Amino acid sequence: MVEQTLPLDAIFHSLADPIRRDILRRVIPHELSISELAEKYEVSFAAISKHIGVLEKAKLIHKRREGKKYMVALAPEALEQADQCLEQYRLMWESRYNKLEILLNKGDSHGQN
Repeated sequence: MVEQTLPLDAIFHSLADPIRRDILRRVIPHELSISELAEKYEVSFAAISKHIGVLEKAKLIHKRREGKKYMVALAPEALEQADQCLEQYRLMWESRYNKLEILLNKGDSHGQN
């Protein structure tokens, strides 16, 4: 069980940072070089490289070399895994809210008589 949560831990850790979330947003439509990404932020190139490393470790992006540049692209498979995890919680809470609504509606109909 613990081994299965390790990839999810890395994914959610990666998504906890606003710069990393923004990097993912930027590479959704097409791949970008690390240099192109670094231009968008007021942090050092080294800091962006570290963010890229965290995203790569979580398997949220693919990085490949093209000449002297490293290109970054979204790897949606990891996001699908996180989505499946969150979907379980959404279904659980939706069920609980539905049961609560039924109970509250029963209470309202008894109070109106």
